[in-house]
Amino acid sequence: MNERIEKRIELKAPVSRVWRALTDYREFGEWFHVKLDGPFLPGQVSHGQVTHPGYEHVKWEAVVQKMEPERLFSFTWHPYSVDPKIDYSKETPTLVEFRLEKTASGTLLVLTESGFDKIPAGRRLEAFRMNDGGWTQQMKNIENHVAQTS
Repeated sequence: MNERIEKRIELKAPVSRVWRALTDYREFGEWFHVKLDGPFLPGQVSHGQVTHPGYEHVKWEAVVQKMEPERLFSFTWHPYSVDPKIDYSKETPTLVEFRLEKTASGTLLVLTESGFDKIPAGRRLEAFRMNDGGWTQQMKNIENHVAQTS
């Protein structure tokens, strides 16, 4: 099994627009389907509630790692932590990174999530599979979001 997910998409929007969609907590919430309690701040925990149908019971929690303007936004979290009866806090979180590069027609967005090899064996494959599919959808979501908003 691979220990990392990577997705690439070229967005027809300037880097500044994509950066705002990623790092403004309200905009992030719109396309990611999560209602966040407040702004992203490096070194701080981001809390919220997932709003995606069927997952409204899931709490959002991620620790913002880096915010290098218009280049890198990253956070750690516990992937596919959807069972409210399980305490995922003892697990090593995965690292999610959004990297932006200017292109001739907009922005190349590269998403990576790494560290699945540290997830307990009993849920590693399912967490990887669900997040792999989830990131495919989220890349479409951000593409639609930046195309519809300015």
